[in-house]
Amino acid sequence: MILSVVCRYQLRMFFIFDFQSQSVFLFLYLTLVFIGSGYTQATPMIAGAAVAAAAVAGRYGILAWQAFKARPRVPRMRRFYEGGFQSSMTRREAALILGVRESVVADKVKEAHRRVMVANHPDAGGSHYLASKINEAKDMMLGKSNNSGSAF
Repeated sequence: MILSVVCRYQLRMFFIFDFQSQSVFLFLYLTLVFIGSGYTQATPMIAGAAVAAAAVAGRYGILAWQAFKARPRVPRMRRFYEGGFQSSMTRREAALILGVRESVVADKVKEAHRRVMVANHPDAGGSHYLASKINEAKDMMLGKSNNSGSAF
């Protein structure tokens, strides 16, 4: 009688505690009911363990899905041009270096040149080679390029 009351109490508590505790209580309840009733076959015990394991796995699956949905969105990274510089600068390569379209006005070229140079200036820890390529790209886009093919 006391065993039955304890099991019913635990079953009611099943809905109050977290899911890991719930599966333990369910397993205890099934174990005590089957042992208390004199039922000694192993199949119900295995079924109870399977239900408890499924409950725990389901709970963690739901928590993982909620965490996945609640994560902050990360903006996609821009794809960068793969490969090195061409031997002779083209208008397309100059536009890629400055991050503008090939058919852009001079003001946008100057603005893009300034933005890229601030990030890559040799006095701020940038490379002399990159700075010369950026300047060459600006000259190419503005139509002032002698197109020597060398950065130096």
